[in-house]
Amino acid sequence: MKKIFQASAIGFMALVLAACGGGGTTSETTSSGSAEATDPVSEQQDPLTIGFVTHVVGNPFIQQIIDAAQQAADDLGVTLQVAGPAGAEADAQLKAAQTLVAAGVDGIVISVPSESMVQGLNQIITDGTPIVTFNLMQSAVNAPYVGEKSTESGRVLGAAILEAMGGASASGQAVLGNCFPGFPVLENRATGVQESLSIAPDVEVLGPFDVKVDAAENYGKWEGLLGANPDASALIGLCAPDIASLGKLKQANPDSAFVGGGYDLTTENLAAIKSGDAAVAIGQTPFMQGYAPVYMLVDAIRNGIDIGKPSFLNSGTEIVTQDTVVEPFGLPSITFAELEEIAASPEKSREYYQPLVDGVIANWQSELRPIA
Repeated sequence: MKKIFQASAIGFMALVLAACGGGGTTSETTSSGSAEATDPVSEQQDPLTIGFVTHVVGNPFIQQIIDAAQQAADDLGVTLQVAGPAGAEADAQLKAAQTLVAAGVDGIVISVPSESMVQGLNQIITDGTPIVTFNLMQSAVNAPYVGEKSTESGRVLGAAILEAMGGASASGQAVLGNCFPGFPVLENRATGVQESLSIAPDVEVLGPFDVKVDAAENYGKWEGLLGANPDASALIGLCAPDIASLGKLKQANPDSAFVGGGYDLTTENLAAIKSGDAAVAIGQTPFMQGYAPVYMLVDAIRNGIDIGKPSFLNSGTEIVTQDTVVEPFGLPSITFAELEEIAASPEKSREYYQPLVDGVIANWQSELRPIA
């Protein structure tokens, strides 16, 4: 598989670089009418407490985000309270946010997996507690969103998988798995993957199938899909657990010729890439998704910045194979071995991504774009 993918890396690099690049800047004004940059630390008022509510706890990728959020809280001198359900239960997640607000937190950072949460979150905002969302979004929430360009990242993943399958002349079945059907970000990824695969008329896309988020359930679902489609040319996941599952599945079925790929740069996923049991992993810069929302929220609270409308801050797209690591925002080039160290260490992650803190995050107001 390594030799197959080596030749394809250059073929999709132009698309990768386009997806990873940042856009131009525009001037945003503060509530006082000034466009000057603000410092959320320079004039600290009373100590702040920020609620950080995730859609799932215990997931390695989400933990990378939480680690970065805690680093932001430490830098800014605020208290971070982390909460969330065991597995994407929207009602429980909204209840966790409401409980934190009732306890007196000064702001909420939250992922938003379901439309059913929108009214409740907007009511929290109306009642005076500001919100920043991350990772999973609903565009009707009156708050900024920090996350990837999800359809474009799907296109990048689909293009990489297609190249590994043989390019436009490839044929066979590509099985697509989604751990949370209905989540807009994941549906967007699926759309992007399918767009790229459609370039090859002889590739048949099956799914997306529900492959669950729990690691054990996820592996079982992929095992069943391979059993039902033993000649599949590609197995493509849209969620954090998939690559690790596909790597284990390849080890258990060494004669299977499927190309595996998916999302997120956890240590487990990188191990599958390193061994050659998966071909490509797409990252969404978890450091950015953890640090930036906390920074933005504290900055807004301490400096009177109005964030009560939908907007978008791009977290960037990362692309990793055995031989290539591409990072967004002009970050320094790193090797696969260095990426492994960063993924395993919050301290090394902070050191590597410090240019984001000094750049796009510090200048977040000018980096905001319309949510569309």
